This record gives sequence, structure tokens and C-alpha cells, in this order.
Amino acid sequence: MMKNETQTPALRLDIDRMRRNIDRMASAVRDSGCALRPHFKTSKMIEVARAQKAAGAAGFTCATAAEVFALLDAGFDDLFWNQPPVGAVRIEQALRANRRGRVSLALDSLDAARPLSAAAVEAGVTLPCRLEIDTGMARAGVLPEDAAKLASELWALPGLSFEGIFTHEGQLYGITDKAARRKAAIEVGKTMVGIAADLRDLGLGCDVVSVGSTPGGAGTAAVDGVTEARPGTYVFMDANQLHLGSCTIEDCAVRVEATVLGRPRPGAAIIDAGLKAMSSDRSLTAHGFGLVEGHANISFDTAFEEHGLLTGEGADSLSVGDRVFIIPNHVCGAVNMHSRVHVTSQGRVVDTWSTTGRH
Repeated sequence: MMKNETQTPALRLDIDRMRRNIDRMASAVRDSGCALRPHFKTSKMIEVARAQKAAGAAGFTCATAAEVFALLDAGFDDLFWNQPPVGAVRIEQALRANRRGRVSLALDSLDAARPLSAAAVEAGVTLPCRLEIDTGMARAGVLPEDAAKLASELWALPGLSFEGIFTHEGQLYGITDKAARRKAAIEVGKTMVGIAADLRDLGLGCDVVSVGSTPGGAGTAAVDGVTEARPGTYVFMDANQLHLGSCTIEDCAVRVEATVLGRPRPGAAIIDAGLKAMSSDRSLTAHGFGLVEGHANISFDTAFEEHGLLTGEGADSLSVGDRVFIIPNHVCGAVNMHSRVHVTSQGRVVDTWSTTGRH
């Protein structure tokens, strides 16, 4: 390896593109009148969180306890943990986290809420919580028509402080037409605002009406009555967002750099980036493990643990030792595969950052 040559596979982050993405979303959400609470699972880098905070982020969303404590250790103390703390270990983590900061907790059932309530009472603390609403993704959360009943039951539990509702409108990833996607995003916002109004009519406080997805962007947040947006992918963007039209290739801030290891046959090249560099996150185009930048006639349809297979007419233009740069399908999964990130500006490596809270 030549001096100053990056060992591959390597994750490269263009800091200038990242900063533009941060500023663009911060401005759009601010103009909508909402608070911005970015999802930390995308970056898993404290330096990125600091940049988002400097641009106006009110706090952060976390997917795991590891992310919660990584941010608490770095001095961030207004967090939302968006998975129910089910089981003794997670309940203890929720209690411990709330001794160090304000960490709101997600709930979508009494089965999860009752043990949390009992633990809070025993510890002599009050834990803030939010009710998750399923607005069409069919993953977690209660259906809108069931929200009032469960919210009333949560409100009555001791040791819990009900602060509002949240949703992840991930179903928008399945809508490729931009106008139709914006219309669907607005409908999600209206559904959430309607649920909040119903809860207030019942005498329940509902200060937080939180939405979150990059395809929804500021569209869902722009609905009057929505109070918070929680996008994540926007900070780096990726090949899936490019496919949706949520960004341009100039907005994609992360690449996986790989080396061509072999040319086993015509129309094929082997690279040193496989599943352990890219992750197995699916492409919205239904095939491939990422977009090979600058090579429209090269496909990356096959990946092994440490090897990737590039095919197509363009593969014949590659030689052993060449470098290729691949935009991940879903950047959140790709970042989680790397412990070290090479930060670049104008094509030069200017710093190295570490990821944290990985699992």
C-alpha cells in the first residue's frame, strides 16, 4: 500500500455535502414551525450530532440503548428512544438514562407499559412516554382508531408522563411519484393532528405530535399541528433516496471505497466490498447492493461476506488495483458496518471519525 493510500473497503464521508444536507433540512423544518429531532441511527457519529445540534436540532432520536448512552456520554440530554423498553434490562436502562437526562420512551401496548410503570413507581421517578401510531407502515404502533383507548390507559398509569404521539411514515418509501408521495405525507400529518385533537377532547395532554422520515421530509412536518420531525437519512442521503427523487447524486455524502481484486472473466470484476462493508439492505429498485458511481453500465448485484461481484459491459474498463466508489442503498445500514469513517473535503481526506453505538 502506498503512503497515505486508504485501506479498503473504507467508508468515506464528504463533509461539505453533509453540511449542506444538514442546513437544508434544518431550514425546511424550521420554516414549517416544527422542532427537529434527527435520528442518530443514521450517522452514529458524535461529530455529526454536534453539527446537527449547531444547526438547530432540538434533540435526537435513538433506536437502541447503546445510542442513547453514547449521546448522553457526549453531553446530549434531550433524547427520544423510539423502541419500547421491554424486559428487565431495557427497563433498567430507561431508568438509568432518565437519571442522566430527559429520555422519552416509546410505547404501543399495556403489556410494555405496565412493567415500566411499576419500575418507575418503585424507583420514585416519572418517565416521559409517547404512544406510537401506525399510519400505514404496518410495522409497530396502534391503529389510529385504537389510539384514544390506549392513550387513556397510559395516562392513568402511575410513574409515566404521557407527552404525546409519534409515527414513522416509512410507507412513503414505496411511493416513487413525488407529487403522490407529498400528498401521502400530508395525509399522515393530518391523521396525526386529528388523533391529537381527539385526545385533547378527552382531557388528555398531547403536547408532542411527532413524525419522521426522509421521504416525507418537511412535507409531513408542514401540516399545521405537527410539532416535531425526526428524519435520519437526510444527513447523508443514499441510492434509495436518489431513486425516489428525494435528492441528487451531489447530495449523497457517503461512499464505500473498494479496490478491484480480480478480473476473473470478461464482463466481471471482483472487489473487496461485500456484505460486511455494504450491509444487505435492499434497494428500492429490487436489485443490487449499491450504485457504482460513474459507471452506469456496471451492476453490483452479487455480494458475499468480503467480496463483491461487479458485472456488465463497464466491468471490462476496470483493472486490478483500480478503486471504485459505491453509494449504499440504505446508508444507515452501511454506516453501522464500519467503525472508522474517512472524512473528506474536495476529494481529500481531512479527518477520521469513529462510529459509536453500533450493534
